[in-house]
Amino acid sequence: MVSLSNLKPKAGSTHKKKRLGCGRGSGHGETSTRGQKGQNSTSGGSKRNGFEGGQMPLLRRIPKSGFNNTRFKTKYNWVNLNDLEKFFTGVKDINAEVLKSRGLIKRKGLLKILGTGEVKAAFNVTAHSFSASAKEKIEKAGGKAIVIEMPAKQTKALSKRQELRAKKFASK
Repeated sequence: MVSLSNLKPKAGSTHKKKRLGCGRGSGHGETSTRGQKGQNSTSGGSKRNGFEGGQMPLLRRIPKSGFNNTRFKTKYNWVNLNDLEKFFTGVKDINAEVLKSRGLIKRKGLLKILGTGEVKAAFNVTAHSFSASAKEKIEKAGGKAIVIEMPAKQTKALSKRQELRAKKFASK
């Protein structure tokens, strides 16, 4: 008869733990399965990922090509409408300083309001950018979506990017 006192795991499903450094009788004593000598035989001896023993690593041997846009990417701090509804009951004007003081945005930079959630109160929201649905919902609730002009440096970069995009799609 099966009871809690005589339950055992299925044969072969459990394994004896490898007890390293517990003497010669354990079968894993003395060098603890690390071998006699070499860099990895002692504590702290390890090599970083991609290390090839001093040979020029593969990643440095392969030629690099192409363009990466991450340096020129416009990064936004974003806030959803449901967060505005949750954290700003009774507040009329909302801008980046207020959002930062309440802990909704962490770093400096541009602010974008996204349209996830519903807004019942009328807010005057000042930001660098709004999603179409966010702007529509704010104005529908009786508030204003005020767009801040971007700094000149970023405006210039955006206009160049838009020109390149326009040329690309015109050629298709």
